[in-house]
Amino acid sequence: MDFPIYPSGLRLSGRRVVVVGGGQVAQRRVPALIAAGAAVSVVSPHVTPSLEGLAGSGEIAWIERGFQAADLDDTWYVIAATRDTAVNEAVSRAAEERRIFCVRADDAVEATAWTPAVGREAGLTVAILGNRDPRRSATVRDEVVASLRDGSLASRHQRARIPGVTLVGGGPGDPELITVAGRKALMDADVVVADRLAPRELLSELPADVELVDVAKLPRGSAASQESINEVIVDRARAGKAVVRFKGGDSFVFGRGYEEVLACQEAGVPVRIVPGLTSPVTVPGLAGIPVTHRGVAHDFVVISGHLPPGHPESLTDWSAVAGLHGTVVLMMAVQNAPAIASALVGGGRDPGTPVAVVCDGAMPTQRTVYATLGSLAGVLEAEGVRPPAIIVVGEVVRVACPEAF
Repeated sequence: MDFPIYPSGLRLSGRRVVVVGGGQVAQRRVPALIAAGAAVSVVSPHVTPSLEGLAGSGEIAWIERGFQAADLDDTWYVIAATRDTAVNEAVSRAAEERRIFCVRADDAVEATAWTPAVGREAGLTVAILGNRDPRRSATVRDEVVASLRDGSLASRHQRARIPGVTLVGGGPGDPELITVAGRKALMDADVVVADRLAPRELLSELPADVELVDVAKLPRGSAASQESINEVIVDRARAGKAVVRFKGGDSFVFGRGYEEVLACQEAGVPVRIVPGLTSPVTVPGLAGIPVTHRGVAHDFVVISGHLPPGHPESLTDWSAVAGLHGTVVLMMAVQNAPAIASALVGGGRDPGTPVAVVCDGAMPTQRTVYATLGSLAGVLEAEGVRPPAIIVVGEVVRVACPEAF
């Protein structure tokens, strides 16, 4: 049976609210009332430890006895939340006599008010009433709040758009692995300046009026120079646009993100950071390989392998790396992996050290190739490994896949 209701929002700040009962239902309801600023009194001979803690800290008043009708004097709202039907009925009668709306935890039909499933996001309060179906109400509430958080629900014209630059790390490639804040920033953007490795599927969700700048197509070569990228994001922000610089992984892990931060700061352009899941941790994790493991590896190091050992511009001390006992994670290292493996073995690392090469991490074509430092060069060639790939060196690989060694 459907019950007609009139939805309304209650402003309870500074107003007395009485909760009769001190069990689990009361424990769930009281924090929201406190958050609304209500002056909460709990009437019950006994309360849960959480409610007792709130009373001890002065956040609520605890009337340590059974309910009396006079408890509702000077009250704006009441919740009957005991396990005793007779007590809840007495609360309802006292509330009705005083013209106070009463929620019944045991019998919604006899209540004069219902508690909705509530969520809050970006200044909006969402309240869903599912005609006495709390599970359905909570499910719909969660879907609405999630859509508000990721920016897919509200009209772009209703969103708070602040000119400036936001650096968004898109994660390792799977569009489901971007953070909620990152997805929302994309949906709020006027301009998106995207890397080749940023999750491509998310770009198709952008509103039609968003300007998409592919950095690979900027002037000065097939790959846009960092100066060109800096110029684009600064110029668009100075024009009053909300700009998202969209990268794969995390902007500050071999992403040159801080160079863009410095360019914005120098130009006086507001800039904020939305971190992303970084691939040297996430991709091994997706392949079932931990970068640390108790009793096996208590540390790990992430190294760019885009320069071979001995290169004059390389800042990596490979002999020091070879002396580490933990896990070594190599990025951008497929081409130079044989030379790096030789340097590690030459520095004292056991040639039998397990190696995993995770190809196309977080993509439908993801696969893992296993080798040792001594066999890595031959395995890469035999398996036709091509970038992108994350290379994991260390005993954690044997832990994850003992049958491969």
